[in-house]
Amino acid sequence: MQQNELIAPGQVWLVGAGPGDPDLLTRKAEKLIAAAEIVFFDALVGPGVLDLIPQGVERVSVGKRSGRHSKVQESINDLLLAAAKAGKRVVRLKGGDPSVFGRSAEEMEHLAKDGIRVSICPGITTASAAAASGHCSLTLRGKARGLTMVTAHLKAGEPLKLDWEALARPGSTLGIYMGRAAAAEISRELIAAGRDPETPVMVAVNVSLPTERLIRGKLSALAFLVQTISDEDPTLLMIGEAVGGTHVPAEVAASAALKV
Repeated sequence: MQQNELIAPGQVWLVGAGPGDPDLLTRKAEKLIAAAEIVFFDALVGPGVLDLIPQGVERVSVGKRSGRHSKVQESINDLLLAAAKAGKRVVRLKGGDPSVFGRSAEEMEHLAKDGIRVSICPGITTASAAAASGHCSLTLRGKARGLTMVTAHLKAGEPLKLDWEALARPGSTLGIYMGRAAAAEISRELIAAGRDPETPVMVAVNVSLPTERLIRGKLSALAFLVQTISDEDPTLLMIGEAVGGTHVPAEVAASAALKV
């Protein structure tokens, strides 16, 4: 099979670009990028991933950052539809996994109304990559039997409406995407709903990139922990006993890092 036969003319692939490091792409994602005639990409797609787009392939930035959108979702939907109707082989690159806060359902529904064939290539979501970088587990026997992922992304002026009592229950790990700006409110609401102020937290910044930072502390100090993080830096808040620290000896972790 030739490379471009992976995508039929007029077909759209929603492709997970992972957290940023191109080495964390799936093999299928890399093949689809190479087969595309036009690539629509988010702001959170790593530069190393974009470097894999062949020369001559049309690139369209549809990047969205917390608090400011370069294009509204409806416009993105229409751009995808127009490219597919023109018979192009379309790849829509999304940071992380398309089905985790990636609004993939909206794009699929819009395209399906016009009979456009849509497929999904999953990617590594940031919470998984952050846990790997932090040498911790998202679940941990006896301490974290569940994992809950939510987004704290809001339109300007909107209150953060989450089920705080459910999120405050012990025995689970909480991953909050786009939570930097709401860190103080998240800490306050979780503690008010019963979560222990001493609960470990890990703030993961620019996960998997050379500029990655992992900041550890406790829930009561969450607002302080994010103070040095720029608005431009993608940030994930991880809360729970499982993320409290490295579960392997430091020398073993260092050795593994060197081997990579």
